[in-house]
Amino acid sequence: MQKTTNSQPPLAERMRPQSLQEFIGQEKLLGKGKLLESMLGSGILPSLILWGPPGTGKTTLARILARSTAADFVYFSAVLSGVKEVRKIVEQAEKLRDTENRGTIFFIDEIHRFNKSQQDAFLPHVENGLFTLIGATTENPSFQVIAPLLSRCRVLVLSPLSTENLKTILQKALFDRNHGLGGHELTFAENSIELLVALADGDARKGLNTLEIAATIALHRLKVKGEHERIITLEDIKEASQQTVLRYDKGGEEHYNLISALHKSLRDSDPDGSLYWFYRMLESGEDPLYICRRLIRFASEDIGLADPQALIHTISCRDAYHSLGLPEGGLAIAQAVVYLATAPKSNSLYQSEKVVKKTIDRSGSLPVPLHLRNAPTALMKKLDYGKGYQYAHNAEQTLVSQEHLPQELKGERFYSPTTRGYEALIKDRLEKWRVILQQRKNNAEI
Repeated sequence: MQKTTNSQPPLAERMRPQSLQEFIGQEKLLGKGKLLESMLGSGILPSLILWGPPGTGKTTLARILARSTAADFVYFSAVLSGVKEVRKIVEQAEKLRDTENRGTIFFIDEIHRFNKSQQDAFLPHVENGLFTLIGATTENPSFQVIAPLLSRCRVLVLSPLSTENLKTILQKALFDRNHGLGGHELTFAENSIELLVALADGDARKGLNTLEIAATIALHRLKVKGEHERIITLEDIKEASQQTVLRYDKGGEEHYNLISALHKSLRDSDPDGSLYWFYRMLESGEDPLYICRRLIRFASEDIGLADPQALIHTISCRDAYHSLGLPEGGLAIAQAVVYLATAPKSNSLYQSEKVVKKTIDRSGSLPVPLHLRNAPTALMKKLDYGKGYQYAHNAEQTLVSQEHLPQELKGERFYSPTTRGYEALIKDRLEKWRVILQQRKNNAEI
């Protein structure tokens, strides 16, 4: 069985691809006929800025590109080093050029950590060709890289890894006997790799780090409990990712019984029960501000836009209590209690919140559609930021037909208003707008 030692590199480092054939993801950059293929074929690299989220392969790609040339590769962390170290690299690059006629590829990880004066320090050496710069950044280079340097670099945009990309990477790591965890002969339990992929959220390094910890937990469980099924379970992955579920303190049961009774009486539109449980809590010594916080939450969770004034009333009752204290301030809270109990009810916002969060958990960090992005810089305009955006104020009835969700979620609806209270007006308004936009679409197709 494969053994792990403290000196062994992390799984993410051991599984780092050594060639483009091993590289997974970024098909838009690495596909046949794409820019990087022609770069590798020529053996000459221009200065590059690799811009993308963490764990998408920026450092790995830089190393692979460097291997395609005869140049010396120098790794430099903007977090750990400064201008003093840059001078040493410049001296080394000059020596290689003069004695061996070799170039230098200067890779700067997290280049956005350098301020303007630090970036100015190596600008002349990029200009005169002493070294080829490859900078990696998670931040928009339009704002984080000085204009003279940016104008001398090609910007390559890396995307978050897809679900399938991550599955492939994680499965390979689990079964690879040379560099991965294959020697442990573990497998994924049902749905566990899906959870691992979701937690990784497009970041291969995060996924591999979580996998390595989960495997350690699984192996420890096998050893301690004597289990025979060599699997990584959902519980192993949850523990490895430190995603814990918060629980109420059982010692305060009566406290929670009372607030539950108040909440349910309000929801059932019973002002008498609501007042009773409110004063029971107040007389028991409950913090009035705690009750105010729960009323504010109730105003959005159980009433929402059926009565937009509910939220205003609850915030006002909290402010009134702040000004008056007890006993006078208690009456202001009681006023809000009765208002909430007798207001029309809707949990549409609460339901929308759950659906949206579930969708985000499932789909991860989907990119903002290009037409919805601002384009304050030339680079961003070149990358089609803001292209095709329709300005609603210039449209008839301020209605435009354009998608505001990521392409993968096109057509999804999260908010469904009821026919109660003010939400009835919202529902009618949305339905009319949709009819108008559909008619425009139909007319445009004729």
